[in-house]
Amino acid sequence: MNNGKNSSAQKPAVPFVENYLPTLMARVHALMAHEFHEIVCNRGFTVSEWRILASLADRGPVPIGRLAQFVVMKQPTVTRVLDRQEARGEVQRIAHKTDRRITLVSITPLGTRLVAELIEQAREHEARILKPLGDEHMAELKASLRQIIAMNEPPGGIARADLDGA
Repeated sequence: MNNGKNSSAQKPAVPFVENYLPTLMARVHALMAHEFHEIVCNRGFTVSEWRILASLADRGPVPIGRLAQFVVMKQPTVTRVLDRQEARGEVQRIAHKTDRRITLVSITPLGTRLVAELIEQAREHEARILKPLGDEHMAELKASLRQIIAMNEPPGGIARADLDGA
């Protein structure tokens, strides 16, 4: 029986924003990150400094532009944070061998020592929060998120316009 209402106009069982993936991901990030960011700040780091050191911890020298993509921050912001970290001896800038326009950055032994314990705490924090999902579901979730990133990231990385809210 048609009561004169369009079935597509009926209210969904779950409101739009509660089922919209970008909103869900933002909420999960906020909920998971808040507690850990308090730990980071109590250790004397800003969240930006933490992101940079953690991103550099297990890779070689990285172009600053690529680092900005990893940490989801605008490049000028990353440059300012790197200035502070370099002055403290946590990171070092390295000239690119063949392209003078590119500056690479790597973590120093001091930076590695400073961030190592926080990385372990981050792993424990994540495991504790996601434990109810189980290892298999957690692995599937991460694989799905990496796949979404790979399918949607433009050539060269995250679009600059997408970093405005970062």
